[in-house]
Amino acid sequence: MIISQTPFRISFFGGGTDYHTWYQKYGAAVLSATINYYCTIEGRILPPFFSHKSRIVYSKIEEVSDHKDIQHPAVRAVLDYLQINHGIEINHQGDLPARSGLGSSSAFTVGLLNTLYALRGMISSKRELACEAIHIERDILKENIGVQDQIATAYGGLNKIIIQPDGDFEVTPVVLSPTRLQELRDHLLLFFTGVSRIASTIAGEKIKSIPQKTQELHQMREMVDIAERILYSGTDIVKFGELLHETWMLKRQISDKVSPAFIDEIYTKARAAGAIGGKILGAGGGGFMLFFVKPEDKPKVCEALRHLLLVPFNFESSGSRIIFYDHQQYSQMAMTRRDYFHLLDKHIEELQPFNRQRLNRLLAVEN
Repeated sequence: MIISQTPFRISFFGGGTDYHTWYQKYGAAVLSATINYYCTIEGRILPPFFSHKSRIVYSKIEEVSDHKDIQHPAVRAVLDYLQINHGIEINHQGDLPARSGLGSSSAFTVGLLNTLYALRGMISSKRELACEAIHIERDILKENIGVQDQIATAYGGLNKIIIQPDGDFEVTPVVLSPTRLQELRDHLLLFFTGVSRIASTIAGEKIKSIPQKTQELHQMREMVDIAERILYSGTDIVKFGELLHETWMLKRQISDKVSPAFIDEIYTKARAAGAIGGKILGAGGGGFMLFFVKPEDKPKVCEALRHLLLVPFNFESSGSRIIFYDHQQYSQMAMTRRDYFHLLDKHIEELQPFNRQRLNRLLAVEN
């Protein structure tokens, strides 16, 4: 049995610049952090003693005789991508609701890749997990998504993520003193609106509007650098909250799907009660909202939003990891390095340029 644990993330600044229609022209940057709520995936080889070949447990329970019949798109895509044809059992548990703006879909894909590679006796790097999750979600599943979630959930921590026009990326940890990091955490409140939504649908509307929103997106990109300087400078942390308000005012202009009327009402109530800034997390339309509030004003904001669910959280820095590994059963699944590179070589023309370059280098070394 293998168990992986992959964190959810909150995005502070730069969300929207990580869509390919933007970064392929201008590049992108995102400031985000992972939190101590997780997607946990348990995987094991399923012995051939059942009427079904494989069993997939999430919000549904699927028992199938052929992997092509699996309804969960990410599970079906990953099993096909890794050419796993034997029986398998996958159990998923999420600490927070899906489709709520915390990168849960990408955390699932990253965690599933991590689990299935471990079942084959291989431990993937965080970069490999992020690259292949991007490929599966965007290129195979054709989802309207950016690339920040796969990177953030694979790496973990408070990071500035730079994305180049060719799709290559750099993850730079924002290293703060424990006091400064706690000061940031002490000014944040996370609420669940109770509304889940299909992020790809909203993201599709945002992607369509990108050519008409270049000024807003350039400003949102610049705010990543400004926010980083605020955190490092030791100046009043309230400036971070004020900047969060500014980026929300810009984000809600990208598409009218981002902030429906009930979200505007929540935000107005929070600001009236003392919140300095805030934003909806993820593509918009519902899910979780993050607010920046002085500690002394938190009771008033919580009272104003008492109809919402307050979710206490802390930052985490581990990223996707294997938390349980029982290797005794996996001789039949073990892959040699040459098998692994042959599998990746099969997909190499489908992958983004930065991933192709990485795999070509690996293949050259292996041969």
